[in-house]
Amino acid sequence: MKFQTIRGMQDLLPEQQTLFSDISDRVGSVLHRYGYAEMGMPLLESTSLFKRVIGEATDIVEKEMYTFDDRNGDSLTLRPEGTASCVRVAQQHGLLFNQTQRFWYRGPMFRYERPQKGRYRQFEQIGAECFGMAGPDIDAELILMCARLWRELGIADEIELELNSMGDAASRGEFREALVGYLEQYKSELDEDSLRRLESNPLRILDSKVASTQAILTDAPKLKDFIDDESKAHFEELCAILDAAGLAYHINPSIVRGLDYYNRTVFEWVTNSLGAQGTVCGGGRYDGLVEQMGGKPTPGVGFAMGLDRLALMLEQKFQSAAVADIYVVSTAGDARMLALKVAETIRDALPAARVVVHCHSGKFKAQMKKADASDAKIALIIGEEEVAAQSVNVKMLRDEGQSQNLVGLNDLISHLTEVLK
Repeated sequence: MKFQTIRGMQDLLPEQQTLFSDISDRVGSVLHRYGYAEMGMPLLESTSLFKRVIGEATDIVEKEMYTFDDRNGDSLTLRPEGTASCVRVAQQHGLLFNQTQRFWYRGPMFRYERPQKGRYRQFEQIGAECFGMAGPDIDAELILMCARLWRELGIADEIELELNSMGDAASRGEFREALVGYLEQYKSELDEDSLRRLESNPLRILDSKVASTQAILTDAPKLKDFIDDESKAHFEELCAILDAAGLAYHINPSIVRGLDYYNRTVFEWVTNSLGAQGTVCGGGRYDGLVEQMGGKPTPGVGFAMGLDRLALMLEQKFQSAAVADIYVVSTAGDARMLALKVAETIRDALPAARVVVHCHSGKFKAQMKKADASDAKIALIIGEEEVAAQSVNVKMLRDEGQSQNLVGLNDLISHLTEVLK
């Protein structure tokens, strides 16, 4: 019997994992510079958390969650997104009331969707969440921070910012009622998904990719005509800040995001280089969410970005690092023992150096081929003569002529320190 990856899951081979780790570390570095503190959250949460926060009528809760009963009969769910868990953690540990916080997290999320390139059932996300700040300045900071991330990753010219405002809960409710009234006239012409959403989550119809549905929406009521004055002022100030910063954006009235908890600012960073999976990062405000979860009224705003999609954009530009800086080859017996001892000494003295010892039998020629294939800068050669002389042959693999020097063990660290500069 041959075992295979479960449908919708993916194996990350070493080069792919290196790319994912590189992106994650670079994003984390930028978040750290903006004062965001990393937190860790469990993969499993109570199912009721997501039903309450995300909304029972959303596609995620209705169709996409991995939910099961544990041995105690409690309903548990593999987290489909990070905001709900982050709010739960912060509230549970008393990190929100009368405080301002900037958090970030990374790790796998799970949704049962039709697998395709850039969309897996287990996918990697990085999220950032801010609490206790109600003004548009924190919205702007999050967006400007994303723009910096794209510049540092070298993909700023491939990603565009789209913005919208969803207003407050009351104005959104009025719009929902008007939209449903309009769409009721076209029920027979709506696609299957939109027809289902008409009863449960009609605002998601605005995000439909079906051309005939979009044609129907051309004359539909517009959300911007229902937005309350405070939300309008909030959005106008946000746009003014982005204008002053010189950041280009497009106001897209169709952006509503797929989760019930958003209000006021919503945004997406989109690209044309990934086909249908064009949203790389999305987020917005959720000022009522903490209170909805039983806490004191606390404004919140955040975003999540998909590492899988960023990796697809960066894979052609990514150059994986060499396997080793120093590759140690040796004969058997005392030479092999000395090789392992020398490698440990180098690791103690030069902790940044990657040292690989050839731990399998083989002729020197075959071992040197392995050393060259590792992209190491230096090969250390140890045979019976080197053991007798308590020395090591140091061969420069990337220099013209590949110079080679016999170096005594007492001088080896200082010599390597010099040549590795």
